[in-house]
Amino acid sequence: MRVNRQIRVPKVRVINSAGEQVGIVSIEEALRMAEDEGLDLVEIVATSTPPVCKIIDYGKFRYDQTKREKESKKSQHQVKVKEVKLKPNIDTHDFDTKLRHAHEFLIKGNKVKVSCTFRGRERLHPEIGERLMLKFQEGLSEVCVVEAPVSLQGRMMLMVLAPGKTPKKKPQETKTEG
Repeated sequence: MRVNRQIRVPKVRVINSAGEQVGIVSIEEALRMAEDEGLDLVEIVATSTPPVCKIIDYGKFRYDQTKREKESKKSQHQVKVKEVKLKPNIDTHDFDTKLRHAHEFLIKGNKVKVSCTFRGRERLHPEIGERLMLKFQEGLSEVCVVEAPVSLQGRMMLMVLAPGKTPKKKPQETKTEG
């Protein structure tokens, strides 16, 4: 943003400190108006012809602008890709634990990359890994959407799940006294 003497055009459209349009005036007159009020002449819209300038306190303007940018950054959620690693001969308790972790990641709005690594003779039976991956996907079907389906790449089987459906809360049972 250009301020005061940095503005190098012969005529500008001026908006005064009250927010009213003054009109198109020469740059010297606009600078004089700003000095009379003890404020700065700030170029708001440089792309228009002539450029739009406003008479405001530049320090306060920059402060408000950075404050608004911080507010907008707060409301944004950056999607991260979390990875869950499985093996074809995983135990049921370990599987359930990894499923629960993936469920938490998806609820928080992160993507989950599920990988199943085959070692040695496990590579001869990729169908075991595929069944495992599909079971994992089925366990999370209520909170996710498949972004990349199961695919075998070398000695790894990969799948990417994205948060999609919001989890449905179970209706609470009412207790009857009797």
